Amino acid sequence: MSVPARAYLSIGEVLNKLRGDFSDITISKIRFLESEGLIEPQRTPSGYRKFTNSDLERLRYVLLAQRDQYLPLRVIKENLEALDRGLQPAQVAGGAPMPRLATVDGEIAPSSFGQSSDLRLSREELLSSSGINEEQLVELEAYGLIALRGRHYDSDALSIARAVSEMAGFGIEPRHLRSFKSAADREIGLIEQVITPLVRQKSTEAKARAEEVQREIASLSIRLHAALVRGGLHRLR
Repeated sequence: MSVPARAYLSIGEVLNKLRGDFSDITISKIRFLESEGLIEPQRTPSGYRKFTNSDLERLRYVLLAQRDQYLPLRVIKENLEALDRGLQPAQVAGGAPMPRLATVDGEIAPSSFGQSSDLRLSREELLSSSGINEEQLVELEAYGLIALRGRHYDSDALSIARAVSEMAGFGIEPRHLRSFKSAADREIGLIEQVITPLVRQKSTEAKARAEEVQREIASLSIRLHAALVRGGLHRLR
């Protein structure tokens, strides 16, 4: 779908929006930050820069980091790259960026069901952030509990790895968790049966309804699963 022309800002308009907070900002400085790879505005066929609101907020981040934190451009660029992959930039120079997950009281928020993850972790980042080792990760991948999304691991992989790491403290190994994957696949199949008629309608309204239904059933399935496990444990007492 084409983007309306006025969804873009010219370099002069960007300058005017920033000048109130950054009195020393100039067109030359914006061009310099572009040449350093901190922003990448699109170009019109005639070569004029066209900035999005995302470009504008990226510039604000760079200018604030320079002015308030005295960060060099190299560090600012590393922070931006971390944010682009869904990571929380390192709090100290030389530190490792940390993953950010959408949680509610430490648990994955139900609203996250059906949403694509912006988090992109390398293999080393997944291992260091989750606490599992290489052998455990190899097993989890072999059993289909964790998989690459393109060339990176997402927030779902991190959540699974962290849970496995904690369960390992009770002697539970990845091979014991295959039943969890099978149960999840069956639940996914059930949800797919419900939303498929909506997805086939192709309209925007039907797609939005399908996403809403998917989130709702997924959240309900988690509640049902928790209640069944809780009830089963009560019967063991």
